[in-house]
Amino acid sequence: MVRLRAGDPPAPTLALVAAVALHEVAAIYAPGTRIKWPNDLLFDGAKLAGILLERHGDAVIVGFGVNLAHHPAVVDSPATSLAALAGTAPEPSLFLEILARNFSRWLPIWRERGLAPVRAAWLAAAHPLGTALVTGECEGLFEGLDESGALRLRLADGSLRVIHAGDVFLL
Repeated sequence: MVRLRAGDPPAPTLALVAAVALHEVAAIYAPGTRIKWPNDLLFDGAKLAGILLERHGDAVIVGFGVNLAHHPAVVDSPATSLAALAGTAPEPSLFLEILARNFSRWLPIWRERGLAPVRAAWLAAAHPLGTALVTGECEGLFEGLDESGALRLRLADGSLRVIHAGDVFLL
């Protein structure tokens, strides 16, 4: 749980902080893991982890769901686990310890330096620019994030669409 303070960046950008912190841990076990906007982890298109944020007053609760040892077998929504990728599941308590340490390291960066360094780390861990994506409202090519962390999609007609919320899928 993160208690929001005066001067913090916008609360929804904690999704990017959480994604960067989680990516750093998952990449130890499965190099090649990528972030999908705003806060899912994928490996070769298969979902490895997801993050949910819920606001309660002046606090944001951050929930991490990571497939450590097992993953669901769903045909239309591929998933994987760290055990499937690395050959063995990480020890949950060690994984959690590293995740908590990473999140605790990124939180003051977000608070003190703003979203820019988090955004840069997120982009370095994301799927490549030009990746085809689809949302509930459009299809386009991934063109990064704007300064607020919103998704930038280049549409087929050349226009730019900025997405602030919603589900996004790789094509």
